[in-house]
Amino acid sequence: MQKILVANRGEIALRILRTIRKMGIRSVAVFSEPDRNAPHVLYADEAVCLGPAPSTQSYLNGKAIIAFAKQLNVDGIHPGYGFLSENAAFAQMVEEAGIVFIGPSPEAMRIMGSKLAAKACVKKYNVPMVPGVDTAIEDVAMAKKTAAAIGYPVLIKASAGGGGKGMRVVEKEADFEEQMQRASSEATSSFGDGAVFIEKYVACPRHIEIQVLADKAGNTVHLFERECSIQRRHQKVVEESPSSILTPALRKAMGAAAVMVAKSCNYFSTGTVEFLMDEQLNFYFLEMNTRLQVEHPVTEMITGIDLVEEQIKIARGELLGFSQEDITINGHALELRVYAEDPFNNFLPSIGTLTTYSPPSGDGIRVDDGYKEGMSIPIYYDPMIAKLVTHGKNRIEAIQKMKEAIAAYKIEGVSTTLPFGSFVMQHDAFVSGKFDTHFVKTFYSPEKIKAQQQAKARAAAIVALHYWIEEQKITRAVENKSTSWKRRLA
Repeated sequence: MQKILVANRGEIALRILRTIRKMGIRSVAVFSEPDRNAPHVLYADEAVCLGPAPSTQSYLNGKAIIAFAKQLNVDGIHPGYGFLSENAAFAQMVEEAGIVFIGPSPEAMRIMGSKLAAKACVKKYNVPMVPGVDTAIEDVAMAKKTAAAIGYPVLIKASAGGGGKGMRVVEKEADFEEQMQRASSEATSSFGDGAVFIEKYVACPRHIEIQVLADKAGNTVHLFERECSIQRRHQKVVEESPSSILTPALRKAMGAAAVMVAKSCNYFSTGTVEFLMDEQLNFYFLEMNTRLQVEHPVTEMITGIDLVEEQIKIARGELLGFSQEDITINGHALELRVYAEDPFNNFLPSIGTLTTYSPPSGDGIRVDDGYKEGMSIPIYYDPMIAKLVTHGKNRIEAIQKMKEAIAAYKIEGVSTTLPFGSFVMQHDAFVSGKFDTHFVKTFYSPEKIKAQQQAKARAAAIVALHYWIEEQKITRAVENKSTSWKRRLA
């Protein structure tokens, strides 16, 4: 594989390009018109413009991407995450064009891209499932009977897609019909598929996922877990590895289950198997993401394994160079997704120009970003600016490094999730490890961040005042000190 095209933008495109260069492979970046001078474009060996800003005319234009790849004699296409990364039809088109898709097979993507198909594929391997039905339900009367049999509260979920879309919690039967219609309607508008199914609602869950890695010969390993329970709108904001609540035995059991999920669909490349865990530490299969995850750096930090490099090696037919016994956990890692969002206004996107942009650096600090000072955050795409990652010998050290890194991260011109990250790192529930996916709903409010910032400001003012008083004492002492020195006039 001599040349790879990265079919993405921003921080993930730049992160992939760095590994491609490290491996001595030439690279091609693609970009939309607003991204013409973006760091990932300037970093690549070659770059081509896909079209105007809207993603349908640029980063989602699979035919144009493949045409450019053929024109530039590209050997492989890496999709990153988002956009076309889990589009089985695109992966099929890439293969039919004689180019290697750096990811799983289209068939594995189709199976795991549908939650219902994934459940049907996995259930014969004795992987724990959330109580519920594994077939689509359209008849409301039948759905009500099913919900009553499962027991309220229940969760209505879209079969396709993710990110919390097409998902409704129903506490009582009187609300069921309306919520089912809303879930189906949202799923249709978001994914073009209104199929929904019903599961028992796990009231206080932890969201824990397992990173898997498999080659084309079927050798499959897991790279331990990532705790992803700090979320807003069912989307992750803070991730860490390892989880603070997993015992070695539970980690082994979840890892083995994740490997079986991968094997159930003859999976190869990187993938992530997501589980829900209840208060009794029972875990249940949720879904499989057939791509590189946003939070992959925390796994890289604790294992020392470059997941993008492994993806490329597997895509060109190489076998895994290590076994499960070779992989160990080294320390603890945290990731904060730095979004251009306003945590004081329900995390709504904050569009503007980065008038100041200065990321932190230092031992145990990693920043995967795709912006530089003076650039604007476009309204057309996901508002992620960067992934801020810290690594320490243990969880406490990783948290402390994250606090310091957040404080050192200077961004002006847009609102960001940095204040929220600081709030999380200082909250007793997070520090103690006693939290779940309801952390934001239970503990967070803009007023609490403001109070936290005011307390810091007061403390800083007190320190500054004390320093000024001490300085004045020294100054007065010098001024009043007698001396025999006499001024001589010229």
